[in-house]
Amino acid sequence: MSTFLPVDEQLDLLQKGAAEIIRVSDLRERLEESRKTGRPLRIKAGFDPTAPDLHLGHTVLMRKLRHFQQLGHTVIFLIGDFTTLIGDPTGRNVTRKPLTREEIDRNAETYKEQVFKILDEKLTEVRYNSEWLGKLGYEDTIRLTAHFTVSQMLERDEFHRRFQAEQPISLHELLYPVMQGYDSVMLQCDVELGGTDQKFNLMCGRELQRHYGQKPQIVLMTPILEGTDGTQKMSKSLNNAIGINEPPAEMYGKLMSISDELMGKYWVFLTDLKQSEIDAMTADIASGALHPMDAKKRLAFTITAGFHGEAAAHTAADNWAKMFQQKEAAEDLDEVQVALAEIAGPEPQQIRLPKLLVHLGLAASGAEANRKIAEKAVKLDGETASGNTVPVGPLPAKIVVRLGKRAKLAVIN
Repeated sequence: MSTFLPVDEQLDLLQKGAAEIIRVSDLRERLEESRKTGRPLRIKAGFDPTAPDLHLGHTVLMRKLRHFQQLGHTVIFLIGDFTTLIGDPTGRNVTRKPLTREEIDRNAETYKEQVFKILDEKLTEVRYNSEWLGKLGYEDTIRLTAHFTVSQMLERDEFHRRFQAEQPISLHELLYPVMQGYDSVMLQCDVELGGTDQKFNLMCGRELQRHYGQKPQIVLMTPILEGTDGTQKMSKSLNNAIGINEPPAEMYGKLMSISDELMGKYWVFLTDLKQSEIDAMTADIASGALHPMDAKKRLAFTITAGFHGEAAAHTAADNWAKMFQQKEAAEDLDEVQVALAEIAGPEPQQIRLPKLLVHLGLAASGAEANRKIAEKAVKLDGETASGNTVPVGPLPAKIVVRLGKRAKLAVIN
């Protein structure tokens, strides 16, 4: 009897947060076959050790690897120590600066130390693609590259843009997707994971597997995760990354700094919470039943605890709250007493934010208050207000209300 869960249950977890799967029908068929034969699927994701530290953006793929691992499939954490010598051209308009073998080896060791904060070390197959790429002779390399044309390579977005702009494309860069594809052949992959920006490389694996008589791998792509700025891809070079080795206090604080809009993505891609639970939380925030800050505190605690343990996460949360309260207290804000009846919302324990802004003298009229809320110019306890009704805790409740540079401490009775 199969030890694997029913396919629909597996797909429920595997499709969470996936931007595109090529193809879902093939994945279903492969999972059905796995249940019948008892053979686990072989799943890989490759990581080039270009820097010593991993950040939360890297963990999106690792978490999806863990989902496959939790379902009983074989997970391969592939360290691209050989392909790092080439340098992945994905998202680059210039040729990457090559690393030395010593730098690559040093970075690879740190990757191994960090990845098992997410994956089960005993169930993870760690491989280096230098095992086979380093042994390819000149003849083998020629035969491998013969499966692709120059025009195919120039269809790739990065190469096409650079070609049109008359920017240099080094010959060795064209080899990168071919080498990544060959990894899939050598590992006999059933599924390869990657970001949406990796689609060209991932599809090369399918093409090469066909040439070598293997079933083409299923490609599962995840979206690119924005950094703390909410606009650009998470990257240490852009100073918007959260490193998985950062101290608990720093990790917690950075997570509390993200926007409400970004919080939803982080719940999907950086936690194991079920999609149905995330949807329910989103609905509660929209209705005013749950304050965005409370949801964000839970997110920051969940992620920090995952990497540092619950005790460290509790300490980080307590320290953040004290720092935040001290910061607000240091401003010596004017206190304004407000009767709940004057600003009551449509539901119990709710207030109407436009009425509160007018009552505090931060807006001249309800129309101005509505406009400022729509412009995301209003903050409550440091968090951008996302709607016109706001939940309020047990009375008396204190809320720091900020509009631009002006702020008041509302004491609601």
